Amino acid sequence: MNYDLKTILLSVSTFKENSDKSKQVKKRLLFDQAPVGGLSIKWFWLTFISMPFIEYAIIFNPIIFPMLGIAQAIVFFVVFLSIVMILIYALYAFNNRSVIDRIKPMWEGYFPEIELNLILTSSHSPYREFFNEYSLIAAEGLSDEALKSKLDDAFTRMQEDNSDLLEAMNRNKS
Repeated sequence: MNYDLKTILLSVSTFKENSDKSKQVKKRLLFDQAPVGGLSIKWFWLTFISMPFIEYAIIFNPIIFPMLGIAQAIVFFVVFLSIVMILIYALYAFNNRSVIDRIKPMWEGYFPEIELNLILTSSHSPYREFFNEYSLIAAEGLSDEALKSKLDDAFTRMQEDNSDLLEAMNRNKS
């Protein structure tokens, strides 16, 4: 599938309105599949939040609870809650991986020299200011070509600012 640059960026970022009514772009913790033809992030959050309550309703209902007793019910709840937490993490990782797999080919078409993982990483990277730069650019409401041009300029500026880090990363790769 072909996605435009705004769609790619919308799946990994969100707009947060500041107190002064300006908008700031933030990286999503859980990437949104809706812009790239998948489930909306709201369904994932609903699933994540409802899982412990569903587990509680299953274990502590009037039919199961008398069969288990208080001690076993609490033990089952704690054990199954840890399984639910592992399941939530697995769904989170699977969702983010599938979004990255969908948008990566199109990202490489727009910016072949810049790795998408370096943009989305939480650690120190040459492009750690990407979302701040994108906040300034997104407020202008540009077309895809103009957005790409402005982002190219921003990437060049970030590469110049972090040239030492880029050199070290390139030396480490070879």
